Amino acid sequence: MVGEVAGRRMEFKSSYKACCVHCSPDRTVFRAERRHCAIFPPLLPDPAARTDDAGVTAIFYLPYGVPLYKGVVLSVASSCLFASLYFYTSLLTPLGGDAIFGWRMLLMLPLITLFIVVSGEWRQVSAIFARLRQTPHLLGLLCLSSLLLGAQQWLFMWAPLNGHGLDVSLGYFLLPLAMLLVGRVMYGDRLNSLKKIAAFCAAIGVANELYRAGGISWPTLLVAGGLPLYFILRRRLATAHLGGLWFDTLLTFPLALYFALGQSGEALHQTPRLYALLLGLGVISAAAFMSYVVAGKLLPFSLFGLLGYVEPVLLVGAAVALGEQIKAEQWLTYLPIWAAVAVLVADGGRYLWRSNRR
Repeated sequence: MVGEVAGRRMEFKSSYKACCVHCSPDRTVFRAERRHCAIFPPLLPDPAARTDDAGVTAIFYLPYGVPLYKGVVLSVASSCLFASLYFYTSLLTPLGGDAIFGWRMLLMLPLITLFIVVSGEWRQVSAIFARLRQTPHLLGLLCLSSLLLGAQQWLFMWAPLNGHGLDVSLGYFLLPLAMLLVGRVMYGDRLNSLKKIAAFCAAIGVANELYRAGGISWPTLLVAGGLPLYFILRRRLATAHLGGLWFDTLLTFPLALYFALGQSGEALHQTPRLYALLLGLGVISAAAFMSYVVAGKLLPFSLFGLLGYVEPVLLVGAAVALGEQIKAEQWLTYLPIWAAVAVLVADGGRYLWRSNRR
């Protein structure tokens, strides 16, 4: 899920290897300078940390003896699994995108619940329940968060079946650039020269699309504009963790149930093989999310961010395999945006190289 990858914009003075605040205390401790993150809640600070103009000194934890390659493998596997869902939808005919979305959410919930319980992260869910008892109006904001994520999950299932697979992949390519804009406008993040070049390249692609089609397609806008709103809201609610994902999935349950049972009864009766295929849909979806979450804990933030760009590349390949084509007049849209992403990858690679030299 490139969306969350784009939000993990952090800089460190230590060489690498920092993961989320939810790690248990029996982990190796690394000290690093944390500059404010536009998307994720603040990490736990060192009790003796000093706040200054540069940032906040914080403590990060990493499991003992975890090889870096395991995180890389899990991250790439996650991207491959998410991209495979694009093509997998074509196997579920005659189900439509709405019904597939419903079944995906219904089947993901028990699998994510099992993963959270086994991994010992249920305390995150309990903490949100405790907050709801203290502040009941929080439920409205959690419903909004669930709606924003649900819209993305629905679009991901609906688009490849309705000729909008490339539009969605373009949205994921634009997402990190949209995050740059959000960080600059809302949080005062400073852009280095490479990020400014990336923004300029993306602007060329967007300008061409505006000229060619009179606007950006709504699936592209929903991805590039909707996901930043979702990340910002999760940060405000401090639910950017597995417990928050569990609640987002739970609150889509009524709508998912309506789509799954209300629009697929006859198709399931006529095509019994769909039962096995739907089970596979749930397993692939849950495995993709789990791989993504675990990889995020094992990898340095910068490397995790770079590997996140694998997914939109694979989405383009899946969309083309399903019969979509990039028209001749669209290349001036795609090529500058791909160039912008390449510049961001180069910027992240440069940062990793400098970090490892320290």
